[in-house]
Amino acid sequence: MKDLFAALKPGSPDWLLAEAIDPRRLPAHIAIIMDGNGRWARRRNLPRAAGHSAGIESVRITVETCSRLGLQALTLYAFSLENWKRPRAEVDMLWRLLRIYLRRELPELMRNGIQFTCMGRLDGLPPHVRQELETTIDATARNHGMRLNLALNYSGRAELVDAVNAIVEDARIEGRLSDLHIDEEAISQRLYTAGLPDPDLLIRTSGEKRLSNFLLWQIAYAELYVTSTLWPDFRRADLLDAILDYQKRDRRFGGLSLDSERGAQEEWAEAVSTISR
Repeated sequence: MKDLFAALKPGSPDWLLAEAIDPRRLPAHIAIIMDGNGRWARRRNLPRAAGHSAGIESVRITVETCSRLGLQALTLYAFSLENWKRPRAEVDMLWRLLRIYLRRELPELMRNGIQFTCMGRLDGLPPHVRQELETTIDATARNHGMRLNLALNYSGRAELVDAVNAIVEDARIEGRLSDLHIDEEAISQRLYTAGLPDPDLLIRTSGEKRLSNFLLWQIAYAELYVTSTLWPDFRRADLLDAILDYQKRDRRFGGLSLDSERGAQEEWAEAVSTISR
């Protein structure tokens, strides 16, 4: 938290929000569906490209803030398998913006010790994009700070298919197909996010209330936060608001809260005592 306060003006709205955050209850991993670039541009009578370009600043601020907070991981949904249906010019422009971001932000990633990774069916990306990604991945591989994970050419369903196929292929190579057993651990170890904690908090901008085929396995117990703010307008205060809302949640993971559990135990003890009488 001290790294965050170092970047804030004392008494500013962001400072006051940061002061309200409990540093002991920060999410380890935040995932974000960055939505609303097109609507942001349309409301300003601008081309969609302007919205995507404006969204880069939101990425920069979000990455910096999460790193200063000391989070373990931040996963951003940047390009889905379904996004190939968009006009060719828009898709090509998205790749140009990605390359610009990687080149401009690499010094900042290195300065903050951020490790850059990406996930998805990366072999389906244009060669020049893959090369830029590999350059950034290699350059930051020895960093030990937050992991910035970009979902590209990604689909939650495709990820599960790839994980199961990998399990089956490993079994075939090892000659154990006849006694193959697939459990949750086996699938988790072969997901694109293997080695990362599952997201504690999933944020979606623009007010849409759907998952859009994102991290379907990993967000089983994530807290969901939807904001009407469009992604290009998403700033540090919006992120801190989401974290504060997360810290108000009672995360039970299918069980009971401590108070509820105590109440249930007391009710059970009373019932047993009544039966005994």
